Amino acid sequence: MAGWATKIKGDTFEISTDHFYTPGQKYFSYTLKEPVGVVGQIIPWNFPLLMAAWKLAPVLATGNTVVLKPAEQTPLSALRLAEIIQEVGLPDGVLNVVTGDGEGAGAPLAAHDEVDKVAFTGSTEVGKMIVQAAAGNLKKVTLELGGKSPNVVYKDVADIKATAAGAASAIFFNHGQCCCAGSRLYIEKPIFDDVVSEVSNIAKGMKVAPGLSSPDMGPLVSKEQFEKVQGYIKSGLDDGAKCAVGGGTVGDKGYFVEPTVLTNTNDKMKVIKEEIFGPVVAAEPFEDHEEIMNRSNNSDYGLAAAVWTSDVQKAIRTAEAFRAGTVWVNCYNIFDAALPFGGYKQSGWGREMGSEILEAYTQVKSVVMAK
Repeated sequence: MAGWATKIKGDTFEISTDHFYTPGQKYFSYTLKEPVGVVGQIIPWNFPLLMAAWKLAPVLATGNTVVLKPAEQTPLSALRLAEIIQEVGLPDGVLNVVTGDGEGAGAPLAAHDEVDKVAFTGSTEVGKMIVQAAAGNLKKVTLELGGKSPNVVYKDVADIKATAAGAASAIFFNHGQCCCAGSRLYIEKPIFDDVVSEVSNIAKGMKVAPGLSSPDMGPLVSKEQFEKVQGYIKSGLDDGAKCAVGGGTVGDKGYFVEPTVLTNTNDKMKVIKEEIFGPVVAAEPFEDHEEIMNRSNNSDYGLAAAVWTSDVQKAIRTAEAFRAGTVWVNCYNIFDAALPFGGYKQSGWGREMGSEILEAYTQVKSVVMAK
């Protein structure tokens, strides 16, 4: 990502004007891309080191100074990263790390008059609070927020087992604690039972245990998150959903939740509408393309989506119909520094990565010179 530092460029223009006091005067003009200034960056707990790298690389590459606030649950990796960066020679004061909770550290950072921009990754609820806090001096804001990503499987997939493995990875990766997790699994009716069965078998075979024992899934981040996920599962069951697999906890110590597949859900349930941020997927059948596009896009979120099909034209048509910032075709959770990442609707403002990130951390100055 730091390679984008060599791609920052301005433009030149040859202009003339018939201004009344300089008739016929010619001018040379150009634009400069300059750093925004002091940037406050607030990162989440689900990928603490990765998110720090995503944020720091472009902000430093574009010449800004930064105050980084890691999540209160996971501050140590950011502190160690800052130590390493200092050891390799970054001048004092360019990168600063402030630890603390949202109220004590995040909110003051977002509201501070000498902070020129704030970049936040986290929940949509907190993102709205960031916008309000930043309004005091109209600082620039970039937000990468929540999601409720639809994962659409058509009946013409070439390999049901491989597709099911992709769908399982889409939700159970990082314990489902991922903003773009494929938590809404829509399967065309003729293969619905087969795909649900395969995903459920994968879930049954997953080892859920502490990280040092080489598990497929570890614990959730905190007691609060553990109870939240359990609450969503209970809500779904109370509303009439059924557990194809999972639904419970693992052991009597720690915050371990079974990988869970819910069926018999509908689009009005909380488990379909709200971001759970845990290893819980709701599987629903669908009849045709128009129906599933309407249902997929019937969400407050628009961060990511996926489609599985062997028909290239159908894949393109579906990708274009999704109202989401990233669409995967016959794959999931594939990222690259060259590709922008961000959401539609309440999934955020602006983009991370790609050339678009240069716009987020620079501002344009126009210079006009008389010839």
